[in-house]
Amino acid sequence: MFRFLAFCLMLLALAFSTASAQTQINLGALVVDPSAAIEVTSDALSVDQDTGIAVFEGDVLVIQGDLRLSAQRVEVVYGNDTAEIARLIASGGALLANTQDAAEADTADYDITTGLLTLTGDVLVTQGGNVISAQSMIVNVTDGTATMQGRVRTMLQQSTNE
Repeated sequence: MFRFLAFCLMLLALAFSTASAQTQINLGALVVDPSAAIEVTSDALSVDQDTGIAVFEGDVLVIQGDLRLSAQRVEVVYGNDTAEIARLIASGGALLANTQDAAEADTADYDITTGLLTLTGDVLVTQGGNVISAQSMIVNVTDGTATMQGRVRTMLQQSTNE
């Protein structure tokens, strides 16, 4: 299960870096080493083999290298016909961050089968002094496009060339 979770985290990181082409903010520093160990801590874990759902609850923290994913609840949904993860849903304040960059929202829903990452509720993406906020953001990790809606606000720091 954790091997597939690592794959999901890597794709989440790639999703944010592909969104940078649309927003002109370089979020490429959100990179995951898929061979790095993954540590998951939570207050509780429940697994339902019949439905193919595993739920981590209570101050969930997923760490892989410098990348951190935290939320109050992380639901891992497995495909009907495979043992692979089909969907990853983080709720209760989802935060994906490394030492330099961060993306946060009320919920983060990554559908691996469609390649869509949907962040909803007070979305905030930061990198250095650059900030983008909106109510929702949908990233297509397959083609690298991103759409933000709901009073989008950007603050981009101008570089000084001295």
